[in-house]
Amino acid sequence: MMRIRNVLIFPAGTEIGLEIFNALRHCKEVKLFGAGQDVSNHAKFIYEQYYTIPSIYDEKWLGTLIDLCISLKIDYIFPAYDDVIIALAKVRNKLPAVLLAPSESVCNITRSKSKTYSFLQHVVKVPQLFKGPEEVEKYPVFLKPDIGQGSTGVKKILNKQELISFLDKREGMIVSEYLPGEEYTVDCFSDREKGLLFCGARIRGRMRNGIAVNTRLIKLPGAYEFATKIGEALSLYGAWFFQLKRTEDGELTLLEVAPRIAGSMAAHRVSGINFPLLCIYEHERFPVQIQVNRCAIEMDRALYNRYRHSIDFDVVYVDLDDTLIFNNEVNVDIVKLIYQCINRSKKIVLITRHSGDLSRTLSTYRISGLFDQIVHLPPHEKKSKYIKESTAIFVDDSFSERLEVAIECGIFTFDSSMVELITNGSSNEQDL
Repeated sequence: MMRIRNVLIFPAGTEIGLEIFNALRHCKEVKLFGAGQDVSNHAKFIYEQYYTIPSIYDEKWLGTLIDLCISLKIDYIFPAYDDVIIALAKVRNKLPAVLLAPSESVCNITRSKSKTYSFLQHVVKVPQLFKGPEEVEKYPVFLKPDIGQGSTGVKKILNKQELISFLDKREGMIVSEYLPGEEYTVDCFSDREKGLLFCGARIRGRMRNGIAVNTRLIKLPGAYEFATKIGEALSLYGAWFFQLKRTEDGELTLLEVAPRIAGSMAAHRVSGINFPLLCIYEHERFPVQIQVNRCAIEMDRALYNRYRHSIDFDVVYVDLDDTLIFNNEVNVDIVKLIYQCINRSKKIVLITRHSGDLSRTLSTYRISGLFDQIVHLPPHEKKSKYIKESTAIFVDDSFSERLEVAIECGIFTFDSSMVELITNGSSNEQDL
């Protein structure tokens, strides 16, 4: 009998958490649970149940997490935010589930750039740090948070006066040599016995709030050597990544190391590296093999819509011409709606005035078996005449058809652009 692992993603609403969710949601070996603070976040829209845990700075957070893990029989916890990784690593021995993160000492080193550079300065090239303005002989320099992620809070400083001013205003900053070259992220996966099993570089094309929203896979000479040395020095295993930038002379230099999943690891995931699933296998000492589709990949990320709504229905009436079939192609958004409804045991009715041979058309487009019922109307017959159920919805490209059905039948009507409310949503009226 196949073993199902109960996996808790915490906090589930971060970009990291959402990538872990996307990587594992179709894995038959895994059942996913999401948890985090009681604040507005995307996880509440993608999990059937979202569990509330106080902030890690609240004294009740650990007890709440432990109780939740026990009640849900959680096997693994995936930390999905840098500060949470530290907090969980400190209490690892108290957790009733396996924490998929490295040791507390490694987490503490990698959370601080200055500690990372100090630890790895004799292993790989790291940036030169300056204790203060008096040590800087050449400008510009970089000013950035010692504890931070991505490019958040980084500022290029042009002169001594500007540096003094910013250091007076902000605490916890480090002053680093200026690295003007291209910036790279290198995604890695290591086995605790076999060492580095995967190392793949990507260039960070466009950033938003410190997150790479455009990234492209590249070959980066020298990245493998960096990865091997860093992984061995820090005893890293599972999924991790590091970032590099080039000096003025083009030399690769370390920016930071993170012992966790990265949100933009999706670019390598779609080529064959499911980092979260591999982390579970690595912990269980399952023999891991990696198969990569070697192809050019560029990933671009934008906002994605999810919905909650108060619509409850049992039957879908859908039009054919210009709705299910549009510009001589099957509208895959409507097919997605149909199959979601099939999965939820909802009745699917095709209602159409198609003027041609309907059976041949359905066969040509390979959609003849999708419907529980087909209503083929005469040219001028009103569709509302055939819609009897009060718990139905109606999908049609024509506004006049939708208006007539809405008035006569008193049901919700949709055009093709509106169905994402159903396909990307859930009926959860009590939360609205």
